[in-house]
Amino acid sequence: MSAERKRSLSIAGHRTSVSLEDAFWEALKEIAAGEGRSLSVLIAEIDTARGDINLSAALRLHALAHYRKLAGERS
Repeated sequence: MSAERKRSLSIAGHRTSVSLEDAFWEALKEIAAGEGRSLSVLIAEIDTARGDINLSAALRLHALAHYRKLAGERS
């Protein structure tokens, strides 16, 4: 498993940093591209809907849910 990579982002007008493993960054890029939107827009939407969990966890859970849904569709 790859080490976490920290990236600086601007969400809703404020700067923040998010640390995720490379595999999650790649998964989120694929999800965003597949939905025809930018990674920034996808992250902002996840941020808005995340409730009380931290952003890194919300991003990981979003990627997991996306690929679980795809796996279920293939079964």
